[in-house]
Amino acid sequence: MFTLLRKTPSLKNPEPSFSIPLHHNLTTSPRPPQDAAFATLILKSDPQSLPRILHDPNIHWTPDSVNKTLKRLWNHGPKALVFFKTLDRHPTYTHSSSSYDHAVDIAGRLRDYKSLWAFVARMRARRVGPGPRTFAIIAERYVAAGKPDRAVKVFLSMHEHGCPQDLNSFNTVLDVLCKAKRVEKAYNLFKVFRGRFRADCVSYNVIVNGWCLIKRTPKALEVLREMVERGIEPSLVTYNVMLKGYLRAGQVKEAWEFFLEMKKRKCEIDVVTYTTLVHGFGVVGEVKKARKIFDGMVEEGVLPSVATYNALIQVLCKKDSVENAVVVFEEMVSKGYVPNVTTYNVLIRGLCHAGDMERGMELMGRMKGDECEPNVQTYNVVIRYFCDDGEIDKALDVFEKMGRGECLPNLDTYNVLISAMFVRKKPEDLLVAGKLLIEMVDRGFLPRKYTFNRVLDGLLLTGNQGFAKEILRLQSKCGRLPRQVKL
Repeated sequence: MFTLLRKTPSLKNPEPSFSIPLHHNLTTSPRPPQDAAFATLILKSDPQSLPRILHDPNIHWTPDSVNKTLKRLWNHGPKALVFFKTLDRHPTYTHSSSSYDHAVDIAGRLRDYKSLWAFVARMRARRVGPGPRTFAIIAERYVAAGKPDRAVKVFLSMHEHGCPQDLNSFNTVLDVLCKAKRVEKAYNLFKVFRGRFRADCVSYNVIVNGWCLIKRTPKALEVLREMVERGIEPSLVTYNVMLKGYLRAGQVKEAWEFFLEMKKRKCEIDVVTYTTLVHGFGVVGEVKKARKIFDGMVEEGVLPSVATYNALIQVLCKKDSVENAVVVFEEMVSKGYVPNVTTYNVLIRGLCHAGDMERGMELMGRMKGDECEPNVQTYNVVIRYFCDDGEIDKALDVFEKMGRGECLPNLDTYNVLISAMFVRKKPEDLLVAGKLLIEMVDRGFLPRKYTFNRVLDGLLLTGNQGFAKEILRLQSKCGRLPRQVKL
């Protein structure tokens, strides 16, 4: 009945599945190697061999190839920065502003602020920045590290680095603060500087969205009224943000009334509005209503987008039946829509959650044939459900595939696997947990103190005192102060 695992003909000419060559001959290719294969080479390199590899005269580096490689190495921050710094000494290639921005972002994630500001200084010295995007990245990284005040200071000091503040950079820092749920701080900053930067519709939309993100819809409405009083006309984005805010807060009745008011005022309802409604009604369990809205879009002259299909598929997986989600997926493909990585991830999660790991894995295999590369979320879903099913060895097999450079594991991957190592209560599993902990630190991730202590306890209980000492030293090095332990 269902055709999920049958390869659906594509509207485009199919291409061969992407694969990583085991060996790359650097002397025969005048072009940069595939970024996945090259990331693998960098991961396997040492400080002595890396300059020779990167400076090979047969490789013609471009900003695009460098950026793609940095993205591949994103979840191995230390290696990514070594790659970037080594290539910075290349005899003919010079880094672009976009590559510097990637390096700034990675350094910020690692909380290596010394390298971060060194990159900013180098950008300025080479006259390739820093620009507004650079400072948006820095502000975002300080907020993520729990330093919102530092983020505001970065915005206020932009001009000292040769990048004057303007309305766009003002809106960006407000958005960074709001998305991190530091809405009070964003609103206070907004009130102080809205006159100086002449706050526009985008500025107000950001603040409205901020209050909606923390489910304070009355405050969002207050800002909306203030916006109108100041002579700024709300846009469709404003109304869509408010609609989503009501649904996020579980205020379904208010959301529907707001939507009807939009129609009454003859607002130009778009695909984002309908996608918001489909998802919002679906997640509260009103699947029939969500489906009715989806089916009624076309009658209103609005075609669903891939995002709309994704919303409906997610709703069906979570609140209805994964088989019905499969039907919608195949219907979507038959109508010429090209599923994206979110589509596949939602459906793979639904299949795995329903206990159908085999079909989930087959769908993951189908992604490449459909020219859609699995991302770290795809792998994490599969690993998590294998672990939940007690299939630890299969989860580790998937993890091994990730480590080859095609899609490096992130913090969530390590946390899921380390937790799974305690399920079977085997001494060898606890050794694996310790090795995973060391590897994640080497790759620039900071484990929680709970994770350190859990691994430490497991090693001590299984008589691995020597390895436990190594974990204790690592814990101290990471600033996660170890408790007093007698070894």
